[in-house]
Amino acid sequence: MEQNGGSFLAVRRLSGHHHPPADVVSGSTAWIGRGFSCVCVQRRDSDARISFDLTPIQEECLQRLQNRIEVPYDSQNGEHQEALKALWHASFPGTELLGLVSDQWKEMGWQGKDPSTDFRGGGFISLENLLYFAKNYPKSFEELLCKQNGDRALWEYPFAVAGVNITFMLIQMLDLQAAKPRSLIGAVFLNLLIENDRAFDILYCITFKLMDRKWLEMHATYMDFNTVIKSTRRQLERELLLEDIQQIEDMPSYSFLAR
Repeated sequence: MEQNGGSFLAVRRLSGHHHPPADVVSGSTAWIGRGFSCVCVQRRDSDARISFDLTPIQEECLQRLQNRIEVPYDSQNGEHQEALKALWHASFPGTELLGLVSDQWKEMGWQGKDPSTDFRGGGFISLENLLYFAKNYPKSFEELLCKQNGDRALWEYPFAVAGVNITFMLIQMLDLQAAKPRSLIGAVFLNLLIENDRAFDILYCITFKLMDRKWLEMHATYMDFNTVIKSTRRQLERELLLEDIQQIEDMPSYSFLAR
């Protein structure tokens, strides 16, 4: 995963189109505890990292999610191909997909005609996240895909590539590639994951919807994506640390999602 930046396509939004047209320009930007025993704190300048001991159940839940995170997208894998086809049909029901490599994919906000090249930053889980969003919160998914709400910028963020970057951002924010939580945010999330093994996928949906709301509030254009995603991350961190969050659906921003 690249931490310092990535390329994207800004999608120009034209009125009267149900599906965003493939009218694009190139650009680049920086995309991007209950049940725990705290055993140590390491401080570097202003950054404090806390290490937590895990119970066997916590270790198992974290390992299952890490196993998903470690799977790269493989364009030759039949399961991955079928998941990509399922994403297309969930996004554009009734529209025939001409191929896994096709200019049609630009309508969803991929950088080119082969989506597999955009999964490098997020792996197969980023496709799973998009598909979970489409199947479980179809109303919100369609609103974001088709940019249905609000006063939009002429140059919009590309939906699919933004989705991959949200997956990457959440993995970094929660420090999910570490052997055990090294921050309070990570520890809190792991407890939510124990309550619901789909907590990461649901948090992804929350994040995407929250990011889009902030995009509209900030009257952002594609050059502002990094600023918007940072603001989104700050709000997620605040919500996860609220005292009354016992499950992922308790987060205030969960109410933004519609099925």
